[in-house]
Amino acid sequence: MLRHLLAALLFSLMAFPAVAQTAGAPAAEPAPAIASRTSGSEDSDIVARISAIFAEIPGLQAVEVRASAGVVTLRGSVATPSEAEQAEAIASRVAGVVTVQNALERDLDVRSNVAPAFARFQQETRGLIQGLPLLGVALGVAALIGLIGHGLAGIGRLWAWLTPNAFMAELVASSARVVFVVLGVVIGLEILGATALLGAVLGGAGVIGIALGFAVRDTVDNYVSSLMLSLRQPFRANDHVVINGEEGRVIRLTSRATVLMTLDGNHLRIPNAMVFKAVILNYTRNPERRFEFDLGIGAEEDGLEAIGLGLGALNALPFVLAEPEASAVIVDVGDSNIVLRFYGWVDQRQTDFLKGRSRSIHAVKAAFEAGGFSLPEPIYRLRYDTPAPGAPAAPAIPKPASVQPQPRARDDHATPEALDTAPAPAVERLVQEERSDKKSGDLLDDRRPIE
Repeated sequence: MLRHLLAALLFSLMAFPAVAQTAGAPAAEPAPAIASRTSGSEDSDIVARISAIFAEIPGLQAVEVRASAGVVTLRGSVATPSEAEQAEAIASRVAGVVTVQNALERDLDVRSNVAPAFARFQQETRGLIQGLPLLGVALGVAALIGLIGHGLAGIGRLWAWLTPNAFMAELVASSARVVFVVLGVVIGLEILGATALLGAVLGGAGVIGIALGFAVRDTVDNYVSSLMLSLRQPFRANDHVVINGEEGRVIRLTSRATVLMTLDGNHLRIPNAMVFKAVILNYTRNPERRFEFDLGIGAEEDGLEAIGLGLGALNALPFVLAEPEASAVIVDVGDSNIVLRFYGWVDQRQTDFLKGRSRSIHAVKAAFEAGGFSLPEPIYRLRYDTPAPGAPAAPAIPKPASVQPQPRARDDHATPEALDTAPAPAVERLVQEERSDKKSGDLLDDRRPIE
């Protein structure tokens, strides 16, 4: 009994949505009833009406029409399948027609098929010839508007006055040129009355533009990065920079890449997309630069006394700045040495960084040696095993006479080239020569502030 109740409940739940949907849906309109009787006069009227219509349409004049009890039969031949469909559609719209039996056949005769096509071609050719003056006017107007835009884009002073830098001026001028060309095409199509063609062209261009956007996204990224770099001006010409580990002096910033002169005298081109995202280290922005070096003394020496002696030698050098002052720290104490690290500052406008560091290392080392500090030497520990009782003793090895190291006489008369710490002008001279070439575009602007 319970099983029957559950089955009835499930059936009612399944049937309820269908009933509700049927109740809520509008009732379908009944199809028109077919007349129970049709007189012969009505059939003859249908045939006469359809035949009269076909007589006015080229290509349907040879169609034979019959009607019986409201059923129309079309016989004969037509040139194209579209003409057969047209004949059936016309016959079905005549009042009193119940249905149409289309028995038309396509006429495959060469003359009957070629002649209409040739006629249509002649008609289209005549229409084209008649529309040539209008086409000439549309092309003339489009060309005139495009030439106006081209001339406007060529006024460099105007765009340089309106925009903050040369790259923006070039971008705005190119955009203005494109806008005027598109405007000319739109007005030309409007004159021809072919604005629908413009919509199709723009739709296709949109799809092609999306595809090209994915294909050239790296180029677009580099172009946008060039624009941002030209606005922000992260460095000046001849600045000593490090970009993504690449070191050199800036020659120029172009619309595609940043050109550096390496310290070896070689050209280095870095894409602007990489430059825009990179960490840039600029040594020129702050001429004061700190150098450091490590020196070791013997483990038994006094490290603080050595620091005082080394700082005295460091501060005595004319190129080491007094402010910020030099300093030193003990960084490590090993088995056989104490490692001291010295810091000093130089002005890169007056002193070459590497030369100044080299002179500083030499001066502190000489001060240590003159002050009696021993520099660390490698220490080797040798272990001798005691021979077993009864084993023959190993032959005695004579101990070499100890030789005291004699201090080497120093030559205090070093050459001027060795004492020279002035900056080397070779790379800067190469950069100036490269920048003298005005043919290459440069987006660096000394009038704008650096980011």
